Amino acid sequence: MSDPALTDSAVMQPAALAAARAEFDAIDDAVHDLLMRRAALSAQLAAQGMKAGGASFRPGREAMILRRLFARHKGPMPRATVARLWREVIGSSLRLQSAFSVATMAGSEHLSRGHFGLDTPLRTYAAPARVLASLSAGEASVAILPSPADGEPPEAAWWISLDAPRLQVVAALPFLMQPGQLLPSAMVIARFAADATPRDRGLIRLERAPNTSRDALLSALTAAGLSPLRLILSADGLHALAEVQGLIDPADSRLASLAALRPAAIGGYAEPEPDEPITETA
Repeated sequence: MSDPALTDSAVMQPAALAAARAEFDAIDDAVHDLLMRRAALSAQLAAQGMKAGGASFRPGREAMILRRLFARHKGPMPRATVARLWREVIGSSLRLQSAFSVATMAGSEHLSRGHFGLDTPLRTYAAPARVLASLSAGEASVAILPSPADGEPPEAAWWISLDAPRLQVVAALPFLMQPGQLLPSAMVIARFAADATPRDRGLIRLERAPNTSRDALLSALTAAGLSPLRLILSADGLHALAEVQGLIDPADSRLASLAALRPAAIGGYAEPEPDEPITETA
């Protein structure tokens, strides 16, 4: 049985349909013109060496672009679609400006593709140590590893041996959270520091004496003026990872009062956005 919406002339007149298609074509051409203009600007920056000596990948800048777009977005198109479109556009710009590539764990390819684009070169490895070795050796521009979690076995707790400040966490994935997701799935590590945004989280690695309680660590961080948002404890009982508000410089004076815990700032990231905008209730 045919669909009345497709056969009933009262639903859509041929002339109206043709006009709508013509408008779609005009919009597509306008969008394409702007994309080509954006790509030409990226290529111009690369050709003029305007980013020589600096990283083409600026995760803080990218986060602010998406936050600005989310803030002005309206209509039926989902925010997830906006995020996917611009992540592809941004990934394309990265590849135009530098020989950008990613190292990650086998099985995490979707996170890399979703954030850095389908065409970005990708190296996959079986172990976190090999991912970081690829980054350290310059074989990849950035590394993607699973987010730290309580009680990880030593081989999975890559943050314990991260060679900071030479290597630092600079972003968290996905930037737009999935429905119901509360914590990032992965961290992006690079050979440079994260650039700040108005809403960031910093990461501080701590060495703890055996049997030091979680409460004792939380109290020490709070007393130092670094109230933690989250505290992760390693399975060996000897290490902890504190997540605090704002990026922490390795020379931050507040770390001095934690000297007994041998603190090390290992980077941070722009806070991801929720899957739907947060609305205030009366």
